[in-house]
This record gives sequence, C-alpha cells and structure tokens, in this order.
Amino acid sequence: MTEGSDTRIVTPRRLGGRIPLILLSVAALAFPWVFEDAHTQHVLIMIFIYGLMALGWNIIAGYCGQISLGQAIFFGIGAYSTSFLFANFGITPWIGMLFGVAVSLVVAVGIGLPTLRLRGHYFAIATLVIGEITQTIFINWEYVGGATGIWIPIVWDDPWYTFQFHDSKIPTYYIGLAFLTGGLAFTYWMERSKLGLYFRAIRDEPDAASSLGVNLGRYKLLAFMIAATFASLAGSQFAQYILVIDPDTVFPLLLSILIVLMTMLGGLGQIWGPVVGAAVLLPISEATRIYFGGQGGAEDLMIYGFLIVIISVFYPRGLFGLIERLIKRRDDAGS
Repeated sequence: MTEGSDTRIVTPRRLGGRIPLILLSVAALAFPWVFEDAHTQHVLIMIFIYGLMALGWNIIAGYCGQISLGQAIFFGIGAYSTSFLFANFGITPWIGMLFGVAVSLVVAVGIGLPTLRLRGHYFAIATLVIGEITQTIFINWEYVGGATGIWIPIVWDDPWYTFQFHDSKIPTYYIGLAFLTGGLAFTYWMERSKLGLYFRAIRDEPDAASSLGVNLGRYKLLAFMIAATFASLAGSQFAQYILVIDPDTVFPLLLSILIVLMTMLGGLGQIWGPVVGAAVLLPISEATRIYFGGQGGAEDLMIYGFLIVIISVFYPRGLFGLIERLIKRRDDAGS
C-alpha cells in the first residue's frame, strides 16, 4: 500500500461523517413521493431556484469578497432569453437556457471589466445602479414586451422539449434539484482547488495576493462570470416554471437583496450556507404571503431583518456555521 492510497479508503469514521449527506440525499429524492401536496412541492422548487442563484452570489461575494447588488440582472437575462426564444421562435428552452448563459457572460464581462476595478462598497453601488438601469431598459423595450413582459404559450405536448410539466410538479422538482446539486458540486470542487484558494486570497489579502502573482482583475472577473451563469440558469428555470415574466418580477433590486440576505443568514463563504438560508427564508415568505395576502405586506422582510440581526450578533458565520459548531461539540463530547 502506498502512502497516499489510504486517502481513498472509506473508514468507519469517514463513513460516519458522510451519513448526514447520504440521508439528506435520500430524503431529497423521496420528498415528492412522500409529500404529494402541490404547494409543498412548489416551496421546494422555489428553494432550489433561489438557492442556485444564491450559490452564485456566494462565489463572487463570499469567496472573492466582491459585494454585488446586481445579480437580478443575470436572473432576468436568463428568464427573458428562454421565454423570448420559445414564445417567438418555438426554440426549446434548453437551448434558450444556453443562449441566456452566453448573453449573461457577455454582459458580465461588459459590467465587470470597468467596475471590478472598484473596491469595497463602490462596486456594490455600481452594480446596484446598473441593475436599476437594466430594469428600466426592459420596461421601455417594446420588442421584448415592455412593462407587460412575456407570456409564454402553454403547450401540453412534448413536455421535455417545451420544459412545461402541467400534470405534475415532480419533473420540475427533480430538474431544480439536479441544477442545485450541480451548483453545490462545483462549489465543493472550487473550494478545494487553486481557484478557490485564489478567490479567498483576493478576499482576505488582495495586496499580498497581487504581490504573489495572482491576477486580481482576471480572477474577480471569473468569479463574477460564474455568479452570472448560476443566476442565469436560475432565471431560465423560474421563467419556465411561472410562464409569465415582466421586468418587475425578474429584475427588481429586492430580488438581489433577497439573495444577499439568504446567503448572509445561511453562512457567507460556506458551501451550504446559501441553500440553508433559502430553506429558511422562502418558507417564511410563503407563509406571510398566505396569511397576509399579496406579497406578504413586507412582514417577511421584517422577519428577515430580525433573523439577520440575531445571526450577525450571535453567529457571524451564519446558520450553517452554527450547525457545524453543534456537530463539532457533539463529536468532542463523544470522543
């Protein structure tokens, strides 16, 4: 046996550490067959979509230290790309999704090249302003529906081609789960690669990273493009699920802020943090919407704010950091 071969051996201790992940995977796969209620499945689908978008924001902000308040730009581009191509040319949303990613990457480069030179809150302000300008452009752009947006034609035939599943939410559930799992797998790989090391170096010690040869501009732009890709894919799924989009739904500043809150609550710079945050905040939003009507009358935002204050004061690493701390305390007590 070579010295390095033991790293591939699954010991009982390592297997024990993977049991929660195995149980979570089994539960996620079995969930729609156990809980057949359409509303419960809808909440999980929305957690997958927003969780994927928050994963992208976590890469640019949590790992690379660049606070963007314009992620809704790429969410909206993804939503509009799939919707416009399908509604006007009958192009399958799967291709529209790839087109949306390509457009988002071009826009990310266009925004990132001049603005990523800014440091601190100046980059956040720049992305906030560009996000508002983008929403205004789409409101006044009649070719893509203007303020009324796009109504995607409802098609009952060939659901996998049209990405429309009217008889059941289960296919949409598994598609969302697959995309979220892909996002988590990428983040896991990135965190353990040189790329993740460069991102964290740029976040923690940019001057030291630059002196060691890390190209700050190139890697910041790469992180911004990755975040744009995640948001665009989430936007495409959202559009095909809701089937009606407009600028106020997919481009609002509130959406970008919501993604920030999810990640901060779950754990900034943590792999599972954005997903944990989405799993906590979205059910609250749905509950307030049901009990108070409309968009919840901003009661959900007050609850979000209260939770963020509590977490920031007592658990700065977020809910996932708290979970890790409790698990470590249990392991220490058992050893």
